[in-house]
Amino acid sequence: MDRGGPDYDQLLGLIYEGPLEARPWQSALPRLREVFGAQVASLVLRPPAEDDRGLILNSVRDSAGNNLADPNDWEVSAYREQFFALDPFINLPLNKVVTLQDMLDGEELENSDYYRHYLQPVDLFHILGIDTAEPGGMVARLRFSRRRQDGAFERADRTLLESITPHLQRAIHIYARLSRTTTERDLYAGAVDQLSVATVILDETGRILNTNALAKALLEERNGLFMKEQHLQIGGRDLNRRLQEALTTVIRAQQRGEASVVRALRVPRENGHQDLGLVIRPIASSEWGEAQASPCAAVFISDPDLRESASQQTLGELFGLTPAEANLAILLSRGLSLAEVSDSQNVSQHTARAQLKSIFAKTGVSRQAELVRLVLKSVASLG
Repeated sequence: MDRGGPDYDQLLGLIYEGPLEARPWQSALPRLREVFGAQVASLVLRPPAEDDRGLILNSVRDSAGNNLADPNDWEVSAYREQFFALDPFINLPLNKVVTLQDMLDGEELENSDYYRHYLQPVDLFHILGIDTAEPGGMVARLRFSRRRQDGAFERADRTLLESITPHLQRAIHIYARLSRTTTERDLYAGAVDQLSVATVILDETGRILNTNALAKALLEERNGLFMKEQHLQIGGRDLNRRLQEALTTVIRAQQRGEASVVRALRVPRENGHQDLGLVIRPIASSEWGEAQASPCAAVFISDPDLRESASQQTLGELFGLTPAEANLAILLSRGLSLAEVSDSQNVSQHTARAQLKSIFAKTGVSRQAELVRLVLKSVASLG
């Protein structure tokens, strides 16, 4: 392949697109297998270990279409479960192209358990590979396998693999950064959901970019707050005008770099539901993160009708409470009186008072209001 030609440029494009695909490198790996004349092309993003399936992407010649092989196919599952520990072709020197024959001559290879029990059953003999790593520590292992009759990998194959490795290394860096960011985002989004806070993210035009599950449900109810043409709306002309003015103020503040500007509104609802509380604030961005359709403002919505979801087990572990004491603390935080709790739980008021006294001693508070505040501000709802 001509390293200055369009085919080479297309191959590099596929490598860089890999981190953005639904299955990473689902387009690049089949093309790489074709370019290197291999029966199998494999990209190991996380090696298997005890109690860890690992992450191995495979493209096998003659598989349907250009998709990656099923992770449960024999080549992957057998390697993962049985033969990875026997594989001599792991932990290669970083960024150095190596063949299996560089490590074992033909006779040594044919006498090895790895060849007789893994390579030979799938008619593989020649392997070419390289390991590369990104700055965060993630190591990617790219392997190409040929049948004996396909011939050994030649100098041109080594040179080509050497030339694409720096690009693979950069693509792996992008993939690792995206994966870490996605994991953090999902973690924080899950925490916000558990705290019963509905969240809406808007761009610089006020268009809704994203909502969490709670916000999506509130907007679909169309009780007070709703979405129209991808924009937040409030029923009632005057209230809606106030909302739009508040959104405009916050978005303009974000564009001026004034992250401290915050606006708040109450949204009345019908059918006996309590008012929603809205807080609108700018989303801080970097100097180079102010492109069009970027997150610009966040709307946090509190629904008093939603019960907090403090975990009885977590609350007990936090403060050393028994299950009955933790349950009492949660019910009190939901607004029930001690008498109402004793009735609903079928315990005497004497027992409920004794439990409350024990809770006070364990948590260090002395009044019921302080206990409610402690429960609501604790991390028990994240349990």
